[in-house]
Amino acid sequence: MSAAPAGPLDGIRVLDFTIMMAGPYCSRLMADLGAEVIKIEPPEGDHIRVRPPLRDGRSTYFAQLNCGKRSLALDLRKREARETAYALALRSDVVIESFRPGVMRKLGLDYATLAPEHPRLVYCSISGFGQSGPDATRSAYAPILHAASGFDLAHLGYQDGLDRPEKNGIFIADVLGGALAFGGIQAALVARARTGRGDCVDLSLLDAMFGLLVYECQEAQFPAERRRALYQPVRALDGFVIVAPVSQNNFESMARAAGHPEWIEDPRFRRPADREHHWSDLMELLARWAESRTAEDCEGIMRAEGVPCSRYFTVREAMRQPQVRARGSFKRIEDAAGPFEVPNPPFRYATARAEAGSRVPDLGEDGEDVLREVLGFDEQRIRGMRECGALVAGVSARPESPAAGGNIHQGRRST
Repeated sequence: MSAAPAGPLDGIRVLDFTIMMAGPYCSRLMADLGAEVIKIEPPEGDHIRVRPPLRDGRSTYFAQLNCGKRSLALDLRKREARETAYALALRSDVVIESFRPGVMRKLGLDYATLAPEHPRLVYCSISGFGQSGPDATRSAYAPILHAASGFDLAHLGYQDGLDRPEKNGIFIADVLGGALAFGGIQAALVARARTGRGDCVDLSLLDAMFGLLVYECQEAQFPAERRRALYQPVRALDGFVIVAPVSQNNFESMARAAGHPEWIEDPRFRRPADREHHWSDLMELLARWAESRTAEDCEGIMRAEGVPCSRYFTVREAMRQPQVRARGSFKRIEDAAGPFEVPNPPFRYATARAEAGSRVPDLGEDGEDVLREVLGFDEQRIRGMRECGALVAGVSARPESPAAGGNIHQGRRST
């Protein structure tokens, strides 16, 4: 049997001080590409370990963000734990942290302290508002950043009949920020290969949100005469579909697919500018066409003519789509509570490996092995760390910890 292909980051060691979502999302992408990711957790573990969905006390939410990593539980309030973390940082290629600005400096684990001893180190700080500026030390998590960036009110402006921002349970800032931090780290590693020197990546989740608001940032400076025409849900017999006639060809194909070629010559719709002025009229005609058909039929008719169109799926339904299965978008992994699926990274390589790791570490499960393999600690020294409380070894998830619904962002980390 031939050996499995190597990952692009094989041989790269990452020391990961992050918890919650943004940082773990970033470091999981690195683990997916073959990096050795050592997750430093507090004695009580990453808060996400006890967040639902839970099975036998184990969180698949945590597993999706942290599969493929090793867990080392250190109490950084202890001098021995800080010294150990410092030694590990000097033997790592990348350090990622998500404490509030200033905390790593107090611990003696900031870039300014480490870089003179390890000039090749790539160091990434992920925080809500960045490492500088008057708001740098503000507590932040995704909903705060959605509001502070203008995202929520911009979204409200696209909705009809609403007088307040909508609730949103999807933490866009965390996932977007984690992905951009991943990209920033890769660029720094490329620069290191060229220059021999590492760098410090300062990732602001607020700035990441501004990057998402491409049209909105420009419209804020140069207000449009009228609202943009938006693609919107159209009700079918058993659900909804969305049709996006972006180009002139798309529109003409849509008209023919709907059995109304006369729309093409209708003065209201003939040109893109005409359609923008009469967008609600076009959407109303499309809704009349769809209301007597199933969503699947609507999608099939439009797709047959090359018109961008999709039914609205639940996440459960989307995970089972033939395209998703054919591409291998999910990987079946397993923890002590049983098997489940997590997304693979969204990119593929022609020859290198990029996939979710199968292993989900229990809290501190790898601590002693990491100390032996990376730092060469003997059994006496490891035992001494356990006895003084600096090292927590081999602890399972703790269901008695705060459950879903509590404020889990008031602790020592910023995101």
